[in-house]
Amino acid sequence: MIEIEVQNETHQTQMRVRFAAVPRIGEGLRLREPDGIWASYDVLDVWYQKAEFGDVWIPFLHVKMTPGEAPEDGREIYGEAVANSFDFAGEIEPFKI
Repeated sequence: MIEIEVQNETHQTQMRVRFAAVPRIGEGLRLREPDGIWASYDVLDVWYQKAEFGDVWIPFLHVKMTPGEAPEDGREIYGEAVANSFDFAGEIEPFKI
């Protein structure tokens, strides 16, 4: 098992997680949210830093919540509340290219 420090861009947190292999950029992970719910995250960056002891390199991951995984219960992400539903006032206009 490899212990990797995961830096979560969505919640601006850091945690150490054990993996069998180091995930690559673009791969997805399932991580537990601060409220205990599991969510999907994309690996944005992987880098290695030399440890303070010996000739050992420690992996680090930079992750961000996968688009479409945003909570629908009003929790905040990026400092903005996520709405439960969409309210449209009037008629919806089609997308124009």
